[in-house]
Amino acid sequence: MEYIALTGIADSVIEILKKHDLRTLEIRNPQNFFGILGLNAGDSVLLTSTSLQDLTDGTQGLIARVVQKQISVHSFVSSNELYIEERETLSARIQLECRCMARVRNVISNEIGKPVRVDAREISCYEAR
Repeated sequence: MEYIALTGIADSVIEILKKHDLRTLEIRNPQNFFGILGLNAGDSVLLTSTSLQDLTDGTQGLIARVVQKQISVHSFVSSNELYIEERETLSARIQLECRCMARVRNVISNEIGKPVRVDAREISCYEAR
């Protein structure tokens, strides 16, 4: 089945998500942010600790269902006597519910600036490699 993949997620975050029913993640990584823009509540997403550049066939990850999605803009203003500087950042918060483990069969799209898409299949805990 085809999934949007979020790459470079910390192993500790994936382990926490496995042990708990529901968790919220805040994503600031630009590549993962583009992926989240393509998701809606009810969609499934693949999370992996593997970096974007190392994502290949056989990479393992976790499939989670998106419960909620929220896009936020944060503004920062700093100033002194000489200048005023204003910056804005975008971030996304997604609430996820763990479904199962999976293994990537094929990387469909891995282009910078676009959602990472993979074909993955669910694996059971009894499946040996």
